[in-house]
Amino acid sequence: MAAANLVRSALNGLLRKSTTYKAPVVCRLSTVAVQQKYHVIKNITSLYCNERPQNGSLVASVRKYSNAPPLTLELVRSRVLLVLQLYDKISPDKLTLESHFINDLGLDSLDHVEVIMAMEDEFGFEIPDGDAERLVRPKDIVQYIADKEDVYE
Repeated sequence: MAAANLVRSALNGLLRKSTTYKAPVVCRLSTVAVQQKYHVIKNITSLYCNERPQNGSLVASVRKYSNAPPLTLELVRSRVLLVLQLYDKISPDKLTLESHFINDLGLDSLDHVEVIMAMEDEFGFEIPDGDAERLVRPKDIVQYIADKEDVYE
């Protein structure tokens, strides 16, 4: 509670200084602001305030509820194939969705682990070792990612 009172007093101080603005300054106190260190309160209030700067344009807070466009099965396929084509030990002309990593492309088990790690980096989630052992074709990786990300055709 002491932190909340400190943030409120800092906001009140900023509001008193903002009497020259033509539009009112609307500030929201949130738990994020309370949990921050005390020496960055001024930066926090600029994140949570709608202010009218000196040039007259209004700076509004924006909330984003999604960080990427929705995935489609074709987008997953193209991203998987692109990652595999950029891998230096895979020949792009031999690569298809049905290619077996070990039998057709000549990868060993360490290369397979590196491919799985590249897929984890590309799609932003971890693939458990038990599941990774079963992903021996690009088609299997596409299907696994589509199942994890709830992508259906």
